[in-house]
Amino acid sequence: MTGKPVTPAQRRALVSRARAVRARAHAPYSKFQVGAAVLDDKGRIHAGTNVENASYGLTVCAERHAVAAAVAAGAKKVRAVAVITPTSPPGSPCGACRQVLSEFAAPDALVLLASPTGVPEETSMGALLPRSFKL
Repeated sequence: MTGKPVTPAQRRALVSRARAVRARAHAPYSKFQVGAAVLDDKGRIHAGTNVENASYGLTVCAERHAVAAAVAAGAKKVRAVAVITPTSPPGSPCGACRQVLSEFAAPDALVLLASPTGVPEETSMGALLPRSFKL
């Protein structure tokens, strides 16, 4: 893995923060509440939740909100991400979120996918989005 490995405590904290923020999702239309948390290059965790809009195209996903919070706090890189969805098996980031995450996360960055109570599944950014678009 590029950079420092993600510790077991950081993994637990990522999943915990994503689960907690999921409860604050604004999903009145789909009822599909998602929480996400990213671990930045300084070891800080930033969380985000999906926010739906009556004009569906204006809806923003949890993963992108978590990345935006990290960037707003000065982060330059994402070392890991946790995504909590209401489904079992857990859902994974949509294509747009995969592309946004790939802008900040290396292909070997840890991705944790979980349901509200289940054990997280582990994958990597490269597995979710091989050959991502880069300038």
